[in-house]
Amino acid sequence: MTSPTDTQGSVTTVYKVSGMSCGHCEGAVSGEISGIPGVGSVRADAATGEVTVVSEAPLDDKAVRAAVDEAGFELVGKA
Repeated sequence: MTSPTDTQGSVTTVYKVSGMSCGHCEGAVSGEISGIPGVGSVRADAATGEVTVVSEAPLDDKAVRAAVDEAGFELVGKA
């Protein structure tokens, strides 16, 4: 039995990011995370502080943290 997050060679991970308050914030975080190799899509939601990332394989948490830091926000952890 396979997990729904691992179907068709993709993994979906939801991260909690603090400090996002608007669409510009969402774009900054999404843009930085999109630059990580293997990332297929990113959807940031300032209202919930959640960032949903679909990737080819599980991402290195250090790479995600560095991308969020570069955007000027703080990675709280996984949702």
